[in-house]
Amino acid sequence: MWKLEPSDEYMHPLEAAENFNESMYFNVYDPGKKTGGFFRIGNRPNEGYAEMTTCLYLPDGSVAFMYNRPKISGNGAFDAGGMKFEVLEPFKKLNVSYEGKVVHLRNPLEMADPKKAFTGNPWLDCSVQLQYTGLSPMYGGEPADKKAPTSQAEAEMMNFAKGHYEQHIAGKGSFRVGEQSWEIDGFGLRDHSWGPRYWQSIWWYRWLTANFGADFGFMVSVITLRDGTSIRSGMVFNEGRYDMIEDNDLKTEWSEGDWYHKKLLVTARTAKNTYEIEGSVLSMVPLRNQRKTPEGELLVTRITEGMTEWKCRERLGYGLSEYLDQIVDGKPVGAA
Repeated sequence: MWKLEPSDEYMHPLEAAENFNESMYFNVYDPGKKTGGFFRIGNRPNEGYAEMTTCLYLPDGSVAFMYNRPKISGNGAFDAGGMKFEVLEPFKKLNVSYEGKVVHLRNPLEMADPKKAFTGNPWLDCSVQLQYTGLSPMYGGEPADKKAPTSQAEAEMMNFAKGHYEQHIAGKGSFRVGEQSWEIDGFGLRDHSWGPRYWQSIWWYRWLTANFGADFGFMVSVITLRDGTSIRSGMVFNEGRYDMIEDNDLKTEWSEGDWYHKKLLVTARTAKNTYEIEGSVLSMVPLRNQRKTPEGELLVTRITEGMTEWKCRERLGYGLSEYLDQIVDGKPVGAA
């Protein structure tokens, strides 16, 4: 069903779609330092800019954050806004670096109002240097059969990513924020996607990633489309291989008033095993994307990024729980 070549680690040909997007994403968490983060560049060359995000979860519960839309003139590299991704060896070694400013958020929930967060908190110099090493096989790729979508649901999925793959990884390097610095030696997950993308194409999704060391981890995905179609998938990384998740159930405990996820209970089923996984959010950063339709309607998408502690089979792990929801009448649609 999927094809993936080492050449897919590099940039893909620019397509005609105005909303063509090619993006890479990395996360990492060092349990000893209680420090982690995620990093993303999403090139939108036909719109003339990239989406660049740096987010560091610091040991005292604060967050160092930067989002920018630097101008780009093509899709030749992941290099924008002070951030750079380099492929040293496909599927095995990649570098991530960032040199620039961050806003230091003592209360990360202030990002619900970006203007207030960016004007009411101190700005500090930041440096990130990380080398990532692949631990697992690759998961995903591009559909081998490039047939046109035959349903509205397929069209919505194609408007979020045509090609997409993921991998569990180890990450080593350093963070520096202002006068503080940390040597990082942890684990994470990365992804790479390309094709047309509107953040409003998916009604809501849950993307849960975790590492319990170099030998065990998971990714659980729940995607729900506007017509109610739900796609539940993922994989468990165990004994050097990926076991595909055939189905999963997710229960969420929400905070009152603002509807942020606090605690999670996941049941993930592979062909041979069932995994019960508990998650507790350690630190939350709420992000948003807004787009006006040709008719002038404002569409608002909320993406909440929770650094999460996971428990599974008496082991402790860490990773990100990412909840994307369209906001209707002030409430995330997936919380209903």
